Amino acid sequence: MSFSLVPGFSQRYPRDPDEAPVADEAPFAQSEVERTMTAPQGPRTFLIESCCTSLEESVAAQARGAGRIELCADLSVGGLTPPRDLVRDVIAALTIPVNILIRPSAPDFVYGEDALQQMTEDIAYCKSVGAAGIVVGALTPEGAVDLPAMRRLVVAARPLPVTFHRAFDVCVEDPFTALDKIIALGCVRLLSSGQAVTAWDGRCLLALLVRRAGSRLVVMPGCGITPEILPGLAAVTRASEYHGTRLP
Repeated sequence: MSFSLVPGFSQRYPRDPDEAPVADEAPFAQSEVERTMTAPQGPRTFLIESCCTSLEESVAAQARGAGRIELCADLSVGGLTPPRDLVRDVIAALTIPVNILIRPSAPDFVYGEDALQQMTEDIAYCKSVGAAGIVVGALTPEGAVDLPAMRRLVVAARPLPVTFHRAFDVCVEDPFTALDKIIALGCVRLLSSGQAVTAWDGRCLLALLVRRAGSRLVVMPGCGITPEILPGLAAVTRASEYHGTRLP
């Protein structure tokens, strides 16, 4: 069975998340929405998740101060499930948590039975070698959150925490409706660019998602984030975690 491309995928999901255009406007000119979100609230610290595709990258990210690794393969298509030997070797080599991306194919996030079976087998392997968490997302052919598929994947991942990845950024549902569904599924984290080309471009929606999620789920901005942009993005979104290939 074949599935159509989720509407808007090619425009809203860059081939390489951190090769997307990077804003050069920092410090930024704040919008009215942003001004309401950046009132002084005292010192803040946050966790950096580094997106890596090799053992060497993972070791280097840990040495630079990453708090967690997301391990994947082939960022040219937005990331795929990494090879099992790489998963094993990275987990064995690091002392920080390693989350594994589970995505068997490109270009979309619509999965049939064969793909879902492969995903559950990959999740089982990741659990067996000590992965800290699973990163996954599934949509219907119409572009909504695929609740049956996600329930199956979340159950397969237990007791590991599940991050719903940037499939959210091409979801056609109202973003707050989709967020509530993801929380109800039991996911603990959402990786998103705020449904924009970069997290900087999507910063206002990200800030609203952070507020709506509250303590129920971590909204983690990702895509095109550099050390230069991070302070401004953190001031607007008030997120506690950030993701990228150029962080930390």
